[in-house]
Amino acid sequence: MVTFPGDEVWPALGLGTWRMGESAARRGAEVAAVRAAIEMGFRVIDTAEMYGEGGAEEVVGSAVAQSLRAGAVRRDELFIVSKVYPHNASAAGTVAACERSRQRLGLDHIDCYLLHWRGDVPLDETITAFEQLRAAGRIRHWGVSNFDLDDLEEMLAIDGGERCTTNQIYYALSTRGPAFALLPWQAARGIVTMAYSPIDQGALARNAALRAIAARRSLTPAQLALAWLSAQPGVMAIPKSSDVARLKENLDSRDVEISPEDLAALDRAFPPPKRKTPLTMR
Repeated sequence: MVTFPGDEVWPALGLGTWRMGESAARRGAEVAAVRAAIEMGFRVIDTAEMYGEGGAEEVVGSAVAQSLRAGAVRRDELFIVSKVYPHNASAAGTVAACERSRQRLGLDHIDCYLLHWRGDVPLDETITAFEQLRAAGRIRHWGVSNFDLDDLEEMLAIDGGERCTTNQIYYALSTRGPAFALLPWQAARGIVTMAYSPIDQGALARNAALRAIAARRSLTPAQLALAWLSAQPGVMAIPKSSDVARLKENLDSRDVEISPEDLAALDRAFPPPKRKTPLTMR
């Protein structure tokens, strides 16, 4: 579990929706997959205006609406995350983009709204807009994505910047660089790390060393990779899948306990970083 301001506690495993909403032919199946994820117990759903140019938000919105109508979940049991494009992140542009996202999602508020990556708009403009949206009840929390340590330090020096609740980054067993400096810095300030592409876009599922370690536990490589992330304080993994069987497999990783022997084997296969490295962005 991870904790947001106000002692809000949410599962350390959520659902990503990158590449959803891009095809009208897949729309029905994607809505059904997100609804199935909600009904099997996923409570955190991540999306962005960039994904399918709003299409993924529409997928999430349809699935959430169906689940709410069916009584499968209450709105306050869901934590919906979306993101604003950097080129939309001006003071006025952020507010307008958030309104478009809310309309596509069919929600009166977004639980956490992120700057997708750093662009040319000054950070103080974006923070001003985030704070305006928060005060108006359009968002409950805000954060950033793909920010390295120097970006975060600059942000915290801006009035209101201390209200950043999360940084969403590319983080997995095979891309452990953020663990050297960024994760400890964020943990010390209560900033949640959301790990996107936590299975390294499928590469870890095919990794021979990870497959061997996972097999000894009767786990899939993806389950072990997700359990490793979720066991870290303040880290939430948000793997994407539209396959119902894979969704269940990912969800079951929440019950996996990582032993000292597992950790030692994983450190041998994927050595911890010994120096700071640039963030991976994909």
